[in-house]
Amino acid sequence: MNRLFFRRQISIGLTLALIAALVAFFARTASAQQPVASDTTIRLTLGDAVRLAARQNAAVEGARARVDAAEARVTQKRSDLLPNLSAAVAERGSTINSATFPIDFPSAPGQQPLFDPRGSILGPVNAFDARARVSQTLYDPAARTRVLGARTDVAAANADVGNVADMAAGNAANAYLAVLRADAVYAARVADSTLASELVGIAQDQLRAGTGVALDVTRARSQLTGARAQLITARNERDRTRIDLARTLGLPLVRFELVDALASLPANVTPNEVVAMDAASHNRKDVQSLELRAQSARQQADAIRGERLPTVGVFADEGLSQRNGRSYLPTYDWGIQLSLPIFDGFRREGRVAEQVSTARDLEIRARDLRSQVEADVRSAALNLRSSSEAVAASRERLSLAEQEVSQARERFQAGVSGNADVITASITLNLARTQLVDALTSYQASRVALARAQGSIATLD
Repeated sequence: MNRLFFRRQISIGLTLALIAALVAFFARTASAQQPVASDTTIRLTLGDAVRLAARQNAAVEGARARVDAAEARVTQKRSDLLPNLSAAVAERGSTINSATFPIDFPSAPGQQPLFDPRGSILGPVNAFDARARVSQTLYDPAARTRVLGARTDVAAANADVGNVADMAAGNAANAYLAVLRADAVYAARVADSTLASELVGIAQDQLRAGTGVALDVTRARSQLTGARAQLITARNERDRTRIDLARTLGLPLVRFELVDALASLPANVTPNEVVAMDAASHNRKDVQSLELRAQSARQQADAIRGERLPTVGVFADEGLSQRNGRSYLPTYDWGIQLSLPIFDGFRREGRVAEQVSTARDLEIRARDLRSQVEADVRSAALNLRSSSEAVAASRERLSLAEQEVSQARERFQAGVSGNADVITASITLNLARTQLVDALTSYQASRVALARAQGSIATLD
């Protein structure tokens, strides 16, 4: 009795444990399949954004679908070289007018002819036939070249995936920089508002103490109102750029926490045009795609020329047939077939000319694109150098503007002058902060452009 009780307890415990494990498993599966919630916060670096867009952007997924279609076309072209097997089963009945029979059977003198000269219905003849047929191409140079061309199309489609991924990564990098710029501008406008608020407080204190005038208060409050209006605009821009970034990355509208800041990104990159040009010549997927498509067009032209050559194949057909009510008898048909095209009204020549012209067009476009790539690399390197100098100049201007505000503020607090100088200095500081943000953004955008030009944007940090 006790043993039976313990066995039941153990069985119940194992069952409950199994149920709990299954519930946990299905819960994990369901949570893994759920889309990212809109209240989720995602931490992103610039490199994360670049690689995420290159992986799941809608345009990239569409390009991968085109690769699958190109691979399917390889299978279609390869079928011309593989055995072709078919089977057929037929039950048929037929009748014939004896007057249409192509042979006249002579009859002996005084006897009736075999068939009525006026015609009669012969049959019906009901027959059953079941057979299988197989054919195999032994020699077809055009079909082999078509397979090579289809494989080249697959390689070109893969290169298109890389090019689309690079474009998506570049767009994501620029969207990421737009968010960083909006954050930096918002922080600058917060600092401007804080300074304007402090100046209002100083002016009001001096007015109450009898050392200031109402004009200073009015002027300071006007400056504060303008700073708050700019802050509202900056806040809206900050939120809008995050929406654009989510759309570029192919994500739902989620909250982003950007790990990087404009000031923390690499700012000492020294471009090497020789290295960048060498990298571009090997990495640019758009150039590779055009060259592969030109190669595929040439292969298609060769395949069409190959259609002028003879093809050799074998075939075999075997099955059972009977007239209903009689025994089945095996029948077969086999042979070797040589086919030689002679004249098709110059259709092949026109098709060859079309593919040759297509290949020439693609080669011209590839050559022009290589020249454009060289120009892009040189322009990006030039912009990177000039923007680096602009960042240094903007930092110096910001430092001087901060000194100007500090000195004017000291004079205003000491009652030596009104707050007109402080407000003028604060406007200069506002412009200096914005200029530095723009210079840093331009520098990072040039760094992204150089990486895109040399085809290495996926390695961007």
